[in-house]
Amino acid sequence: MFQPLAELPPPALGEREWLLECHCARPVTDLLKAQGWDVVADLDCNVHCSSPDRRVYVGLLPESQEAARGELWHIHVTDNSGTRTWRQTFGADTPAQAIAGFLAALIAFPARYCTCA
Repeated sequence: MFQPLAELPPPALGEREWLLECHCARPVTDLLKAQGWDVVADLDCNVHCSSPDRRVYVGLLPESQEAARGELWHIHVTDNSGTRTWRQTFGADTPAQAIAGFLAALIAFPARYCTCA
């Protein structure tokens, strides 16, 4: 019998399965494609994603110099003038599902300003 998530008891911490691995781009690219983003892979196996308004870039860059320093995933957000306002990187040890969750939260809050300010 199906129970809504809110009605399911939380698993005991010892029984919980935490995200440990998924190093392919699919959880991220599937999410972004479903939101209308452009997703392109280049000949070097890098994956480049752009939001519909071109203000957010997500890149999986395994062949970059940054990847050699541990920065595999790159997220850049720009303002209306094209100036980068903030960035976030994730290493190869971060599961792709966690990156997809980060991006899902970013997409879920489209307002520019925080309501607590």
